[in-house]
Amino acid sequence: MSELQGQCMCGAVTVSMTPAQNTLRACHCDMCRRWTSSTLMTIPAASGYAALGPVTTYRSSDWAERAFCSTCGSALWYRITAPGDMHGQVQMAAGLFENTGGNTLDLKFYIDKKPEGYAFTGTQRQMTEADVMTAFRPAAEGDDQ
Repeated sequence: MSELQGQCMCGAVTVSMTPAQNTLRACHCDMCRRWTSSTLMTIPAASGYAALGPVTTYRSSDWAERAFCSTCGSALWYRITAPGDMHGQVQMAAGLFENTGGNTLDLKFYIDKKPEGYAFTGTQRQMTEADVMTAFRPAAEGDDQ
């Protein structure tokens, strides 16, 4: 897969990354909608992505952090911080890139939180809040899962 080059709205942060998969993802969770005022559209990044410029990270939950441009506030990425198989996985904000490399939407997170007026064409895999919690939330101490 080809490396993608992008930047935030003001150009202070530049990013480069190679997609881990030829896909786009959409998240409808409360945090993503508040962060972007819409659905967060992302591209899964392979390891080795780079970001140069004034980046701020915010630990938004027990298992993840979000990064944004310190100058203009543009969303940059969502990264899994919890220990385990998913640790370090990054979903890069698709809006940073002029060309997303032909990636197509294949997965919608928190589909049960999607506002009524939001609609995407096509058929994509969907995960509810419960599905996401089961898949990504780290197990509590003493929890056998």
